[in-house]
Amino acid sequence: MKIYSVNDPEFKPYGKVLGYDVNGLVKALDDSTPLPDGVEYVMSCAALEYTDAFGVLQNNAYGGMPIQIGYCNGHNTKLNCLEYHRDSELNIGSTDFILLLAKADDIVDGKLDTSKVKAFLAKKGQVVEVYETSLHYAPCSAAKGEGFKVAIVLPKGTNGAVPSLTPFNEEDKWMTACNKWLLAHEESAEAKDGAYVGLTGENIDISADI
Repeated sequence: MKIYSVNDPEFKPYGKVLGYDVNGLVKALDDSTPLPDGVEYVMSCAALEYTDAFGVLQNNAYGGMPIQIGYCNGHNTKLNCLEYHRDSELNIGSTDFILLLAKADDIVDGKLDTSKVKAFLAKKGQVVEVYETSLHYAPCSAAKGEGFKVAIVLPKGTNGAVPSLTPFNEEDKWMTACNKWLLAHEESAEAKDGAYVGLTGENIDISADI
């Protein structure tokens, strides 16, 4: 699979790189969060939120909206699922990492063919905005055998408990958490736990490409 850079023109439909000073956040991410063998997501982490970057990201990047800064760390080379929110997500690594992304308008009749997915490499310290219309999931390792540490910035409450609702349409059934809609591949653990199976084709694995 070809791996583009987030600096390449191919990334423009999916997001952009923002020019903020996040050195303190990157250091806190590196020093204060674990690197598990699998993948661990924490939606809000005090060590990351008590950095100078918090105010800049909340006020500049999100226009004053309440935000949370958590992390997604570990080792991963597979797609497994794609999710989206009703807003942009910021990804900031204390390591290099790779994002597997697709476009929301590639969902046809509730299904997305994984041949539509593209891979993008982000470098340590880059502030990578992933647009609302870009489907994404856990980052992937950028080099064989290496892990990743990525700060995840989202509006406050995202990925918390799923709201109590009556489904009015098919999309409502894809919601698995607050502000989170998920399409799972049939091979994924999420699908086995009951998540909506909306990814068709190969469950992409980039282990041979890094």
